[in-house]
Amino acid sequence: MRTAVAVWRRRHSPLCRTTDLVEAWVTFAVALLITFAAPAAGWLCGTLTHAALRESVRVQHEQRHRTTAFVVRAAPEPTVIPDPEISTERATHTRVVANWTAYDGTRHTGTVTTTQRVARPGDRFEVWTDERGRVVSRPMDDATASTHAAIAGIGAGAATAALFEGGRRLVVWRLTLRRYARLDQAWAKAGPDWGRTGAGS
Repeated sequence: MRTAVAVWRRRHSPLCRTTDLVEAWVTFAVALLITFAAPAAGWLCGTLTHAALRESVRVQHEQRHRTTAFVVRAAPEPTVIPDPEISTERATHTRVVANWTAYDGTRHTGTVTTTQRVARPGDRFEVWTDERGRVVSRPMDDATASTHAAIAGIGAGAATAALFEGGRRLVVWRLTLRRYARLDQAWAKAGPDWGRTGAGS
């Protein structure tokens, strides 16, 4: 940006090339776009994402119902290769065979997971079920929706700014190639004797 300002100040100098002015204008335009357009894109994306997630929250709370499940017995753990990255998370979940009553009054039995470290027959815990009585994940809440929307907005703003900066760098690269080409042409016109042709030296 400082280079662009310096070029603009000496725009009337005979040493200022057209490509210098183009680069200054491009830099100025990109600075304005990053300052105003990128935040606007982030705000728009965040707003639309938040509206969509709020609708998902509403639908999930309509279609998922909380009920109480009763432990029947412990379920056999599947044979898996231990992963140190998820071992802590898996340690907080226990697989059990449980009974629960669905929203429509039907009774179901199946293997589910509970956050209880020790689950004994007869223990109760809460589960979420769909309209068919199948156990599903807990519905998203408003706080989670707002967090995801904020992350999406920040990401969109950053991506927009990066896109503008990438475009500016591409333009500057093309201008630099043009400068080098014109410099090569000027050196070629100077001749092999460094411009002293016909000088009698």
